[in-house]
Amino acid sequence: MLDHSRAPRLASLLNGLNHRGYRFVTPTPATHALVLRRSSRREAQSLADILGWSLPFREEILDTDIFALLTEAEILRRTDEGRWRSTVRVSSINGVLFLHSAFPTDDQDAVFLGPDSYRFADAISAELAREGAAEGAHILDIGTGSGVGALVASASCPGAVIAMTDINPKAMAFARINAQVAGVHVQGVVASDLSDLAGQFDFVMANPPYIVDPAHRAYRDGGDGHGAAVALDMTKMALSRLAAGGRFLLYTGSAIIDGSDPLHAALADIADQEDCSLRYREADPDVFGEELANPAYQDVDRIAVVVGVFQRGRGSD
Repeated sequence: MLDHSRAPRLASLLNGLNHRGYRFVTPTPATHALVLRRSSRREAQSLADILGWSLPFREEILDTDIFALLTEAEILRRTDEGRWRSTVRVSSINGVLFLHSAFPTDDQDAVFLGPDSYRFADAISAELAREGAAEGAHILDIGTGSGVGALVASASCPGAVIAMTDINPKAMAFARINAQVAGVHVQGVVASDLSDLAGQFDFVMANPPYIVDPAHRAYRDGGDGHGAAVALDMTKMALSRLAAGGRFLLYTGSAIIDGSDPLHAALADIADQEDCSLRYREADPDVFGEELANPAYQDVDRIAVVVGVFQRGRGSD
């Protein structure tokens, strides 16, 4: 859990990084680990090395102002070699900075941002460009993580009323700070359901975890059904609060078995039950191939990234 007293200092850090034009694109954990094996990546030489690649560093490589911001934000830890290491990362998506957890993300309450976050952002932008939301629309990001969905949607829909939920208090704390620095007013709720939020929503989005994770980390473990359970639960939750004509964008992964897509079939059934249309596509046919070595995937051909868009009360496209 993040101490609330640190929030203003973390916001000051993000503002300082924005002023310096800081940018970093976060790769997959596998890519990150491979890069760190290079002899040239043993010690940080730049802010991106410190806050992106999570490398240890010596104080003298930084100007005093930025080191003071890092220190005051209480994100630095001493290593056994007497160097410093950041406990958070800062990544950029569409020019907006996001606090999230440092590499490796092994903790149960780790806040993850990676390539899926960039694809999720693109899917939201494309859908809202296809059909925008009305002025004052109510928008919800379920399982917001670091707040990517909420902030991307807000950029496409000025004047929208934005809400976000997550089961992880640390994720919500980071998301609120990220939103504040981006100048976006949001309602953030730490909860596993929508009972603390009133009314219906015009646009809902979710990027649930979809990997079978033996460590059961919340940001990664999609549960039963080869990692589909959380996506199905979030879909039912979202559609139960979708306004007439409203849309729910689901970005997740699907385990393809013998050429078939069980998730698609399950989502189509839910759409029929909820009087919704469903547009569904594969956004990437093969991700996290290394996971197929996990016994839970012994019957799986591949893991595909999929995007489903449900719409309340309209015929199928």
